[in-house]
Amino acid sequence: MASSPPTLLRLSQGHLNLLTACPRKFQHSFIEQLGTADVIAQQERLLQGARFHLVLQQWLLDLPVNSVLAEETQLQQWLMAFQAAAPQILDAEAQQQPESDRTLEFASFLLTVRYDLLLIGNHHAKILDWKTYPRPQNAHWLEQNWQTRLYPFVLAETSAYLPEQISMVYWFFQTEQATATPQSLTFQYNTSKHEQTRQELTQLLNQLSHWLSRYQAGEPFPQVGWGSAQCEVCSFAARCGRTPVSSDNTLIAEEDRAIASAQLPNVLPTLSEIAEIPL
Repeated sequence: MASSPPTLLRLSQGHLNLLTACPRKFQHSFIEQLGTADVIAQQERLLQGARFHLVLQQWLLDLPVNSVLAEETQLQQWLMAFQAAAPQILDAEAQQQPESDRTLEFASFLLTVRYDLLLIGNHHAKILDWKTYPRPQNAHWLEQNWQTRLYPFVLAETSAYLPEQISMVYWFFQTEQATATPQSLTFQYNTSKHEQTRQELTQLLNQLSHWLSRYQAGEPFPQVGWGSAQCEVCSFAARCGRTPVSSDNTLIAEEDRAIASAQLPNVLPTLSEIAEIPL
């Protein structure tokens, strides 16, 4: 009886960002599924952002939003700001696809994206993304983020649109004044960016395949260099041997000792046994 083909790992822009920043943290977070205190601390902020995305999705689909808004003043303010700016955010002539998912098989992985809103026109496609934090001062940082590179790439690879016909717009709803108009950043895509992204994706995913193979043989993923600022704020720093456990903070010390004492299992999982990496 023929064996079924291996299940491909699903990777989102968040995984690519972390893999680029620190392969070892990618190992701890997504392959070994180790929780951290910083992730737990971010849960409320992430949940609020998820609720806002749900509010906009239902509003765009002409569905009731009161049950989602409840008594949350912040969500109400963000929705009012969106409604006031809707004429400049939306395109009346374009087809609207809120919370649109796409998947691309690439270099033996499944690249997954979720567009907050995809505006489909005859000769142009616009990817809109809602952010509940302030507009960053450094636009170059966001331009280099894997979300800005991956989202247009997948759309160009899975549609008839040329790269020059695709753009990505971030809308930032966290402003100094509650009634202020949301701010935006627009990134126009083109063929040069598309080919550069293809090359960088190929290189990164080939490295990931190699690291996964070595991981199964008992070799951990690479670490960032000594003295990296990332290690100073990383919950895995003690596990990685990058910072002494501080006796001044008992809770953190106990958590770091527990993490540091955990060893890789004697029998490492095969690729097919690694839990599917979530969005």
